[in-house]
Amino acid sequence: MKTTPFSTSYVTSATASDRPRSDQNQQVGATQRDRAARERALVLGGGGSAGNAWLIGVVAGLCDAALDVTEPDLIIGTSAGATAAAQIAHASPLRLFADILSASPPQQRTGAVGSHGGRAATGTVADQMRRTSAIIAASADPADMRRRLGAAALELDAESDGSRQAQWRATVAARLPSQQWPQRTVLITAVDADSGDPVVFDRHSGVELVDAVAASTSSGAPYRIADRRYIDGGYRRSSENADLAAGYGRVLVLSPLGGRSRAPLAWGMQLAAQVEELRAGGSRVETVVPDSNSRDVFGSNMMDLSTRPPAARAGYDQGRALAVQLTEFWR
Repeated sequence: MKTTPFSTSYVTSATASDRPRSDQNQQVGATQRDRAARERALVLGGGGSAGNAWLIGVVAGLCDAALDVTEPDLIIGTSAGATAAAQIAHASPLRLFADILSASPPQQRTGAVGSHGGRAATGTVADQMRRTSAIIAASADPADMRRRLGAAALELDAESDGSRQAQWRATVAARLPSQQWPQRTVLITAVDADSGDPVVFDRHSGVELVDAVAASTSSGAPYRIADRRYIDGGYRRSSENADLAAGYGRVLVLSPLGGRSRAPLAWGMQLAAQVEELRAGGSRVETVVPDSNSRDVFGSNMMDLSTRPPAARAGYDQGRALAVQLTEFWR
C-alpha cells in the first residue's frame, strides 16, 4: 500500500561529505539520542504558510477519523513542519485546526514572507526564489550549496538593521502553544549559515524550542542563536529530511511540497531517494502529499497567509479520506 507515487528518476544515497560529523556542534548529535523506542516516526515537511496549515489539517482530519498520529516515538519537523511539530506536540490538532479557520484575515503585506509567513530580509518572494535557484544551480554538491546559501544569507544579514531577529522570534513564539520542549523526541532541522553544516536540534541541545523553530523557519537573513547563525532547515537535505527517521519501523511522511526538490536529481536530495533509503534499511514508509484540491487552494504562493484556512480545510478532508488506509500501517 502506497498513498502517492514518486518519480523513479533519482539516486539512492547521499555522499559521505553530506552527512553531519560527530565533532560538530552538540546539536548535530541529536539523532543519536533517545532511540530506545524506534517503532513509529512522523515526518512533517516544509511548505510555507499554506503548507503548515495543510499539515495541521491532515493531522486533524486523521484524528477526527479516530487515527491519532501525534504521539509517535519520533517527530521530525522542517521549516513550516518544525512549527507544526512544536504545535501538535503541545496542543490538540483539532484545536489548532479550529484556530486556523477562526483567525482574522491577514493584513496586506508589501514585503516578502518567510517559510511560515514571516518577512524575508529583502525583496519579494519571487526575488528570493530566483536568488536561491541561481545559487543551487552554481553549486557543485549539497555541501557546496549549503555553504553558498549560508554565505548569501550572511550578506543579507550584514545589510539589515538587526530588528528582524527579535521580530521573528516574537512571531514564532506567538504561534507555539508552549515554548517548552516536549518530553517525546522531536527533531528540528536547520543549517549553520557560517559553516554550511546541517544541524539537528532537540531538547538536549541547550537551545530553546522557540529558537530552534525560528532557525528552521528562517528565510532570507539568518537567525542567530548564541554565536552561530542558521538558515532554513529545508536546505539540510530536503523539505522533509525523512532520512533522520532511519531505523524506525514505520515512517509516515507528510510533504506539503509533494516531495519535490530544487536540487539536481543526481544529488539524491528529493524525498523519493530518502524513502528508498528508508525502505532499504527495513522501514515501512507511507507518504502523503497534497491532492489536486489542496494544490488548487495553495495557489502560486504558498507563503500567502490568506491560503491558510482553505489549505487547512483541504488537508482536513484529505486526512479523513486517508484514515482507513493509514490505520493498519500506523497501528
